[in-house]
Amino acid sequence: MTEDSGTAESSGTAEGAAERRLRVFLVDDHAMFRAGVRAELGVHVEVVGEASTVAEAVNRIALTVPDVVLLDVHMPDGGGRAVLDAMRRTHPGIRFLALSVSDAAEDVIGLIRAGARGYVTKTISPDELTSAIRRVADGDAVFSPRLAGFVLDAFAARPDAPVADPELDQLTNREREVLRLLARGYAYKEIAKELFISIKTVETHVSNVLRKLQMSNRYELSRWAADRRLV
Repeated sequence: MTEDSGTAESSGTAEGAAERRLRVFLVDDHAMFRAGVRAELGVHVEVVGEASTVAEAVNRIALTVPDVVLLDVHMPDGGGRAVLDAMRRTHPGIRFLALSVSDAAEDVIGLIRAGARGYVTKTISPDELTSAIRRVADGDAVFSPRLAGFVLDAFAARPDAPVADPELDQLTNREREVLRLLARGYAYKEIAKELFISIKTVETHVSNVLRKLQMSNRYELSRWAADRRLV
């Protein structure tokens, strides 16, 4: 009788652990990156869905209602901020963790103001990412070490300060990414490799940025980006 009870208790514990497995949704416009994350996390969490666009993400997140959404910041059709703005109104219980190549202060602060519970960069290890997901699901705030300072500075010094910049707001998310890398001294070829786009597309984005900001060369752009602490 005692042995049966022990077996039942162990079985119940195992089933409880399985039930507590976190349900995660991936939002990123790079299929290869999603596949890599899914492969790394699959043994630790249940990946219940993925999306490559804002509209797709909003629809599928609403259907699957995951515990945590891993959210890319920059996508062609609005990015993580647009997903957050749409889902926060209808599904306030879902936690969002930004997972991005960008480590710019304005991106970090913007996503946190929009409602994300954390922000980590894509250099994070699989074990660290798994831990970050669990902590966010538990209600903690999680940041890559360098990024935490941005949030503390922004909310401590100017808690009500807007993150909007009229000139910067002219640029698309992809144009901002290109500008940031350009200001860091990346060559067009390196930018293309970093963002998984062609060199010709990089050239087009740079031309658009120069036109919108009414500048004539990359050196002016670099100074402009540095003044706004985008680098």
